[in-house]
Amino acid sequence: VQLQASGGGLVQAGGSLRLSCAASGRTFSMYAMGWFRQAPGKEREFVAGISRRGTSTDYADSAKGRFTISRDNAKNMVYLQMSSLKPEDTAVYYCAADLTRTLPSSIDYQYDYWGQGTQVTVSS
Repeated sequence: VQLQASGGGLVQAGGSLRLSCAASGRTFSMYAMGWFRQAPGKEREFVAGISRRGTSTDYADSAKGRFTISRDNAKNMVYLQMSSLKPEDTAVYYCAADLTRTLPSSIDYQYDYWGQGTQVTVSS
């Protein structure tokens, strides 16, 4: 499974960004997907996850009400729509694939494959 994240950039506080993650290599609908982020000097943290069929989602408290995860299995894509961005959202964002569980996990070591990351910088 190969994952390619894109869509990061520099945005002002209060702005929006849409991250995309393109998957290839295996049947995309066979795995749950997650978005994680890692800020400088901090541990990687869960942001959002979505089930194989897109019927179940989970969010970190910091993302609830501001971020929306979605997927398009026909296009092998998963998205993270981010709104009302804050400077503390600045991080490298990674998409990840879990081949084992149907429902999304918030635990990073339960994911099997990772994309290369895309930088999101929110200026104040």
